[in-house]
Amino acid sequence: MVDYLIVCPLVFLGGFVDAVAGGGGLISLPAYLMAGLSPIEAIGTNKFSASCGTTVATIRYSRCGYIHWRELFPAIGTALVGSWIGARLALLIDNDIFKIIMLVILPITGVLVLNKRMLSKYRCPYTTRKTTIIITLLALMMGLYDGFYGPGTGTFLMLMLIGIAHVSLEEAVGTTKVINLSTNVASLSVFLVHGKVLFPLAIVAALFGIAGNFIGARYFTKKGAAFVKPIIVVVLVIFFIKLCWELFIAK
Repeated sequence: MVDYLIVCPLVFLGGFVDAVAGGGGLISLPAYLMAGLSPIEAIGTNKFSASCGTTVATIRYSRCGYIHWRELFPAIGTALVGSWIGARLALLIDNDIFKIIMLVILPITGVLVLNKRMLSKYRCPYTTRKTTIIITLLALMMGLYDGFYGPGTGTFLMLMLIGIAHVSLEEAVGTTKVINLSTNVASLSVFLVHGKVLFPLAIVAALFGIAGNFIGARYFTKKGAAFVKPIIVVVLVIFFIKLCWELFIAK
């Protein structure tokens, strides 16, 4: 029972944050670890609840017209492949090297987010073909990371879509949900095959994650960019502190 009291509220909060700015795994994954699950079981169980919640947010954003499906089909494929490979690697090697890389990337990302023009500056859109190629490559890269480790995937992808692919904030949020759902499903399949998902806890937590994603998606469609920026900053700070703790204190 204590496990559920720890995990469920935090998974709800993680779902809310994930629907708005990505990075919900920064909140939900530590919740599973605090409940006493092993790292691999925590990642696998978190993938299950995250997949359910992200599905709800994806449907919501699709209905709002934020998802351009024709441009995303190649990206869905590379996201699935990248995440599957990343999940396989997670079963084989230590992930400290990724954490060290993230410690370097996070401050840079934070500076970009704090730039007032990062989420609001208009960028001349690329051609459909160029946009599709860029999104497809970003999906492969973030798929590898999400399958291997995961937390922060949505936040990083959203910023890359805006800064590199030159898509609008609304389209970036919708695209992030589609790619993140693809990576979650692919990596989840690996963890399911290896028995790394604790279903009783995962199913109950998934209901809370679905509720959080649904409410978060509704808030975003009403609040827009002004609501996203501070949440992204908070998520990045939490992630940075979490990585420092894992690398330098918890060992």
